[in-house]
Amino acid sequence: MTRATQVGSGPYAPPVPVRTLTARSADGARLHVEVHGPEDAPAVVLAHGWTCSTAFWAAQIRALAADHRVVAYDQRGHGRTPAAATCSTDVLADDLEAVLEETLAPGEKAVVVGHSMGGMTVMAASERPAFRAHAAAVLLCSTGSSRLVAESLVLPLRAGGLRTWITRRLLGARLPLGPVTPVAMRLLKYATMGAGSSPVMVEACARIVHACPTTVRCTWAEVLDLLDLDTAVRELRVPTAVVVGTADRMTPPVHARTLAAALPECTGVTELPGVGHMTPVEAPELVTARIRELVGAYLSGDRERSVDTADAAGTAETAGHASSVSEGTGA
Repeated sequence: MTRATQVGSGPYAPPVPVRTLTARSADGARLHVEVHGPEDAPAVVLAHGWTCSTAFWAAQIRALAADHRVVAYDQRGHGRTPAAATCSTDVLADDLEAVLEETLAPGEKAVVVGHSMGGMTVMAASERPAFRAHAAAVLLCSTGSSRLVAESLVLPLRAGGLRTWITRRLLGARLPLGPVTPVAMRLLKYATMGAGSSPVMVEACARIVHACPTTVRCTWAEVLDLLDLDTAVRELRVPTAVVVGTADRMTPPVHARTLAAALPECTGVTELPGVGHMTPVEAPELVTARIRELVGAYLSGDRERSVDTADAAGTAETAGHASSVSEGTGA
């Protein structure tokens, strides 16, 4: 995805990174990685969802980069990361591990944030050594661990075999999305966003989604159709917050509640009234606030301890919107 295909101004125009680098995954796949903000600031790692790219996180990067080191990467086949022969939840976990190891110092912790398929990436990596070494806390946005097609509400039909069958073929259809037109934006808004999302939000998402190659979109749709990460969720043993929109048709709130019940350390579920699947774009301030809360609660003190430990080792060596938000523990 080139910058020419993204919105060029406003809150959803992707900021220019301080530096870019390439992380090499276990199978040799090369991942495009962007780093924003001061090098010595608390770290936040962002994993985007299906058909998206680093551009999806523009609002969070813009808000956080002043006092956080924000790492965002393109999933394989998305954005500036080339497509690879293998697509599976295992390679999603491999890729996240590679990014964490490439961008964080040994022992350095980060808050890891995943939206949709990015949240599934985090779940898939829950038992991986690099993830456990680097993740201080997690934010899961608009995601689920299984039954994605069966629970989808994109089609206004009664739950059952017919709806699942049609949804599966719709999501995996090998038709190109074509140019971003008013009709295309209306369709995207219906499927993935809340009724109150602004034209600016819809256009930003449409430009990102339409830039995803058809083959990549369909290949990953097959992976998501067969998704089963229920066991992996129970191994996500770090403080984890969950955010979902009440109007999410792709991963409706039933998924968030199921996650909350299975997570060993769920810190709460935030349900956003009227918001759809694209929570970081539709409710940017709320999502950013949740990230800041996790950094403050689980990362800042850990970072200070890490610095103290490193200094000691070196010395030894040399001598809202709160009123419209519904929250619960989901326990």
